[in-house]
Amino acid sequence: MSFSLHQAILPTYLQILGAVSGLVDKAEAHCAAAGQAPADLIQARLAEDMQPFSYQINAVAHHTMGAIDGVFNGVFSPPSAPLAEDFAGLRSRIGEAIAYVQGVDPAAVDAVLGQPMRFEMGKFRLDFTAENFLLSFSQPNFYFHATTAYDILRWQGLAVGKQDFLGHIRHLG
Repeated sequence: MSFSLHQAILPTYLQILGAVSGLVDKAEAHCAAAGQAPADLIQARLAEDMQPFSYQINAVAHHTMGAIDGVFNGVFSPPSAPLAEDFAGLRSRIGEAIAYVQGVDPAAVDAVLGQPMRFEMGKFRLDFTAENFLLSFSQPNFYFHATTAYDILRWQGLAVGKQDFLGHIRHLG
């Protein structure tokens, strides 16, 4: 069996994006039930030098849509668009990422194998092949931000567990 980049990336993106969408829903429900100001949870962070919950959700979306666009276009950079800063915006951003991934042609993803691409942040440049970028840079960042969003909610006292992070796993039967 040959290596399929789309099988290694796209189904997992969809699995975790669905779970992250559920985390946003749980965060909003928690605020309503607890009488907590949404901004308090949306701006919550694990440590002073870490980004808040809203950033983590935006980054999950960017490490799907932006990463896939990056391998198609040959360059990936941090987002330049304004970040979603409320529950509706966060839900929309994740919904956009889900719809985007669902619309990606698997053959187009597999066709980028071996293609050069670059991460650019200001003057900093880091060169990759498309598959090494996705598998060793973007996918770990995707998981980091999804995990950090989950951890922020746990730290804030929300009743979320491992299944909330895993989402709908792909299994037989």
